[in-house]
Amino acid sequence: MHTQDHEISDIFVIGGGVNGCGIARDAVGRGFRVVLAEMGDIGGGTSSASTKLFHGGLRYLEYFELRLVREALKEREVLLTNMPHISWPMRFVLPLRDDMRFDVATPASKVLGVVMPWLKGRRPAWVIRLGLYLYDTLGGRKILPPTTSLTLPNTPEGVPLHPVMTRAYEYSDCWVQDARLVVLNARDAHDRGAEILPRNKVMTATPENGVWKIETRDQETGAVRTHFARLIVNAAGPWVGQVLGATLGQNSNDGVRLVRGSHIVTKRLFDHDKAYFFQGSDGRIIFAIPYETDFTLIGTTDVEHVSADDSPRCSDKERDYLIDFMNNYMKSAISKDDVIWSYSGVRPLYDDGASNASAATREYVIKSTTSLGAPVVSVFGGKITTYRRLAEAVLDKVQSHLGRDAQSWTKVAPLPGGDFPVTGVDAVIDALCDEFLFMDRPWATRLVRCYGTDARKIYSGATSVSDLGECFGSTLFAAEVIWLMTHEFARTAEDVVWRRTKLGLRLNNDQIEIINAWMADRLTSASIKK
Repeated sequence: MHTQDHEISDIFVIGGGVNGCGIARDAVGRGFRVVLAEMGDIGGGTSSASTKLFHGGLRYLEYFELRLVREALKEREVLLTNMPHISWPMRFVLPLRDDMRFDVATPASKVLGVVMPWLKGRRPAWVIRLGLYLYDTLGGRKILPPTTSLTLPNTPEGVPLHPVMTRAYEYSDCWVQDARLVVLNARDAHDRGAEILPRNKVMTATPENGVWKIETRDQETGAVRTHFARLIVNAAGPWVGQVLGATLGQNSNDGVRLVRGSHIVTKRLFDHDKAYFFQGSDGRIIFAIPYETDFTLIGTTDVEHVSADDSPRCSDKERDYLIDFMNNYMKSAISKDDVIWSYSGVRPLYDDGASNASAATREYVIKSTTSLGAPVVSVFGGKITTYRRLAEAVLDKVQSHLGRDAQSWTKVAPLPGGDFPVTGVDAVIDALCDEFLFMDRPWATRLVRCYGTDARKIYSGATSVSDLGECFGSTLFAAEVIWLMTHEFARTAEDVVWRRTKLGLRLNNDQIEIINAWMADRLTSASIKK
């Protein structure tokens, strides 16, 4: 059945990842009429499969990408201030080894090869310290503590490591719950008036008298709708090229380079709350990060990925690479039997012709055109840390096309639930425990780290566990699932346990299937409106 909506929106955003949702939020807050369509779940692709860090990208200094690193470093603290519930400071321990080497493709390696040929590709400690000095100073750091030196023997940081490592540097970056970042941007955009259409694929887009006519199909019901918009923002991530060509009909030389990044999760491998930055003899690096209290997250790889339509998965080769990398550093070896979960995402990097995946630029590139008969702004590349700045840059292009000049506003606007100070997390957790006496602190901590001050709204009026509805396990009750369905676009158990939360690490397949059936029942009844 075809329905017509003849109301013309200002902006139609294709893609519900972090960039698309960030753009929609920024745009609607400036007074634009906005519609966003995402063919899957909000944040269901690349944006929920990152290494989950707000970071400047220490290794990008070796590529002399100073503008990118500076912008990302400045953004860390802006984002941390606006979302202290889903982002928090983390210290990274960088152990020093004699066999640390540059990736031979990096500009820094080539320069040192000429100036100091006796290094023979080694990455000496003084170069690392110089890089960390730049990392501390480039972004005007105010909240996060600076780099320090560590002596590893007989310290909590040194205990898990091979004793051959005796020295390390320790620096600051930030952790972020990536999938929650995306859905909170989408929710805020919706609350401010944007129309958010998850599981709606853009089938066609054609210009008519300077206005885009866009046809979407609901992936669940098959219902087709027609939309009209003055401008399209193509933020389709790995599919940006396909959207430009097949959907919009533009012949463009701009393309994306698809790079797969895979991660593995094991049981907790060390008894402290700091992460590790490990450097390999091949010039690459990986992180080992405390994850969801009881686990360790290890990643990432950089592997060429052929097609956006091929669902990414962590290959056995990638898994074994990460395990071997870890075992070069850890005193107690891990094996494939220790891997509890793995995930993989495709990074849509701007194709700058780099010789290998690791060297491809992480800079974002924004292109706009009116040659198709109506304006299109397309987003190539980018990284999660710079999503807000990318959105501002896109709005600059959008406003020039639409003849508007509204001011940017997101720099000082907290995401839903993040309306408390960076140092105030414990106070929010304490208040939740005081209000709901049946709740223990680990339970309250989980909720605050997902929902911040909104956690109390989820359980509003509850005086006992029995008021929360069915328990699905691991402190997940019907009240929370209903909140996720009504406020955060969740439709399946996978949305709930792997993106809105990470309770899939604690629930078994039978429990997850019960959640799925329960949600499906609510969706077919009148109790949850789509």
